[in-house]
Amino acid sequence: MMALSDLIPEGGVHADLGVSSRKQALQMLAEQAAAITGLKARPIFDAVLERERLGSTGVGEGVAIPHARIKGLERVIGLFARLRNPVDFDAIDGRPADLVFLLLAPEDAGAEHLKALARVSRLLRREDMRERLRSAPDADALQAVLGGEPASDVA
Repeated sequence: MMALSDLIPEGGVHADLGVSSRKQALQMLAEQAAAITGLKARPIFDAVLERERLGSTGVGEGVAIPHARIKGLERVIGLFARLRNPVDFDAIDGRPADLVFLLLAPEDAGAEHLKALARVSRLLRREDMRERLRSAPDADALQAVLGGEPASDVA
């Protein structure tokens, strides 16, 4: 089973992303994903936005897990951002999100995409994990928190 940190490529963690809306957060993450994958930002952004239209990815407790399948992507990747100011992701509890994990999967990734999504979701549901992510001083510390989940959490 891959560790969460294996999903996040170099440069895939932001400690202080300054955005004022869900759309802007998704746009900036799509641009980052494009820079990392070599794909174009627009199709990534469009796919993530399209998925948001199907139903909000705000899961509550200040967490959002936007996700989409992307044509031309070779493997499942994740990008994590802690937002400077929480933005509305239409979460079920009405709370704006400040912890955003963007998960992108190849178009034909079936179970792998769902496993990764379940893993991210399980991790971010844990209050201790959310607190550690909110208190980490910088991107390196965030990466360490994301990579340091205990083995008992393995699916």
